[in-house]
Amino acid sequence: MGLLISWALLTIVVFITAAVVPGFRIRGFTGAVLVAALFGLLNFFLGWLLFVAIGLGTLGLGFLLAFLTRWVVDAIVLKMVDALSRSLEIASFGHAFLAALVMSGLGTLLELLLTRVMM
Repeated sequence: MGLLISWALLTIVVFITAAVVPGFRIRGFTGAVLVAALFGLLNFFLGWLLFVAIGLGTLGLGFLLAFLTRWVVDAIVLKMVDALSRSLEIASFGHAFLAALVMSGLGTLLELLLTRVMM
């Protein structure tokens, strides 16, 4: 059940991000669902690997600045989803970087609201 709730929240976040960030386009709500699923899977399977690679590649600085490293990893994963899916179009890495920031903020906010409502 938690996986479905996370997927639904990520779908809403992707859909709102597409409305807010220029250069980040989704093809309909179904596209947002597919993009959320692909983003979640790639982030689960490759996100940690990219995080560790960046952390080691920066001689540990990436681990100290984990929030920035995570932000960069999310932008990279978004560009991967863009390359793999016809449902998402991202104009540039800068747009992916901005979208990753918006998605992170919205996701955190929605999770906070959901936990307060569930309590």
